[in-house]
Amino acid sequence: MSNDILQRLAGILEARKQAAPESSYVAKLFSKGDDAILKKVIEEAGEVLLAAKEDDSQHLVYEVADLWFHTLVLLAQKGLSVDDVFKELARREGVSGIAEKANRK
Repeated sequence: MSNDILQRLAGILEARKQAAPESSYVAKLFSKGDDAILKKVIEEAGEVLLAAKEDDSQHLVYEVADLWFHTLVLLAQKGLSVDDVFKELARREGVSGIAEKANRK
């Protein structure tokens, strides 16, 4: 299920790249370019951190959903897909975090 919703959402985002800015929030965000999208990702990341400090798991889930959504918008803006992220996660599966980080250098 989780992969399906991400794939459907990615398809919708891709379609919104061609839509008129006044037709949707995402189309408007795409029309504003990288800086506006990056600002939203940063904003949502901050809201996740603040929600994590509260004792309200539903609020945290809500804010993480916003962060994931805006990260998907960023990926679409950069011509990347959820499959690109899934492939990277699969590549890392079973690899020690310490070893993976050391291999980045």
